[in-house]
Amino acid sequence: MSRDRKQEHIDLALDRSMQADRSAFDAWTFDHNALPELDFDEVETHSEMLGKPLTSPLLISCMTGGTDGAFAINRRLAEAAEERGIAVGVGSQRQALEDEETAATFEMRKYAPTVPLLANLGAVQLNYGFGVDECRRAVDMIEADALVLHLNPLQEAIQPEGQLRFASLLPKMAEVVEALDVPVIAKEVGSGISPATARQLSHIGIRILDTAGTGGTSWARIEAARAKDLDLGELFADWGIPTPECIRELRELPEIDVLASGGLRHGIDVAKSLALGARWAGMAYPFLEPATQSTEAVVAKIDRIQHELRIAMFCLGARDLAALEQVQVRRRQE
Repeated sequence: MSRDRKQEHIDLALDRSMQADRSAFDAWTFDHNALPELDFDEVETHSEMLGKPLTSPLLISCMTGGTDGAFAINRRLAEAAEERGIAVGVGSQRQALEDEETAATFEMRKYAPTVPLLANLGAVQLNYGFGVDECRRAVDMIEADALVLHLNPLQEAIQPEGQLRFASLLPKMAEVVEALDVPVIAKEVGSGISPATARQLSHIGIRILDTAGTGGTSWARIEAARAKDLDLGELFADWGIPTPECIRELRELPEIDVLASGGLRHGIDVAKSLALGARWAGMAYPFLEPATQSTEAVVAKIDRIQHELRIAMFCLGARDLAALEQVQVRRRQE
């Protein structure tokens, strides 16, 4: 993946027109609790991920790397995640494995020494020369706690340089799961994961699934803009499964922990995700613009989302995350 493409992705992802037209979470609502029977300062959001403590069940989702600008973004994200005790991932490390000069733009452990840190590769790379060794190198490169293998057939189909050999990936992913010393997380990039796909992934030993459903950044629009075929991007802009539906369906698989992402924009969306059945909530777009500014801006955004989550929990009478999991979230009446 070229450095120019990485920068194009960042620039386009910051464009509001590349986002979904509406939030899938708006279709869901809580019943307000006017008598929560707790004090606000009793609300507690601590969690854990991959054996490490979190101040709240938040992940700054995988975004970028490979350019000087991407290094600055990753460093600010990592520093902020460390300062506030939440998890963070890096973008696809394919470029770093192919061009060692760019590896430093992904090496975030020095800036996030204690929090969960996620490595990242496209699963389709397993059909283009990558194997267990490359996956292990990606993990070792950043001293990661887990490897994300992202699944992105729609993005690759529209991308001008797309890699489209998705046949026979599952057994190759199974080899990676078996060989690595860290867990493998499977995620989509904006079209969601169906129950049938989830069961396939579960059968090879993957225990964490990142929904990355529809409702957030549209990679169909981004790649169509790069391909100068905006009509194709609009046609597929909302292709896939809305994130709340993904959560509800995947929570029924007892062996799977659900990481909700795809269109989460604030703390109420986080609360809805957790009440619907997710264990963690991931966000990318809300942190991208602050990360172009400073570490302090990212910290302020984390603080804001955590504060919004605590207000939502307070107004639901949910003292902690276990209580939030028991709160009913229902479809809004039209």
